[in-house]
Amino acid sequence: MAELLFLVGFALMLVVTGVSFLGIALALGVAFVLMLVAGMVGVMFKLLPWLLVIAVGIWLWRKDKASPAKRYYRHHRRYR
Repeated sequence: MAELLFLVGFALMLVVTGVSFLGIALALGVAFVLMLVAGMVGVMFKLLPWLLVIAVGIWLWRKDKASPAKRYYRHHRRYR
């Protein structure tokens, strides 16, 4: 909601200062893309701890599932 209010206020200030319609459309497009990218980066940092917990959990689960024979075979198959 704050982003929408920012875009509306930004557009109104451009109209008041006398910027052309093409300039307003271009400025709003650039502002929208920058806020979209910033929002996605923010969500990524917010979810990063949970993604790390999931990655460690999957790594531990797969490590526990492999039998000793499979681990031995997989280890020696690489060096043939």
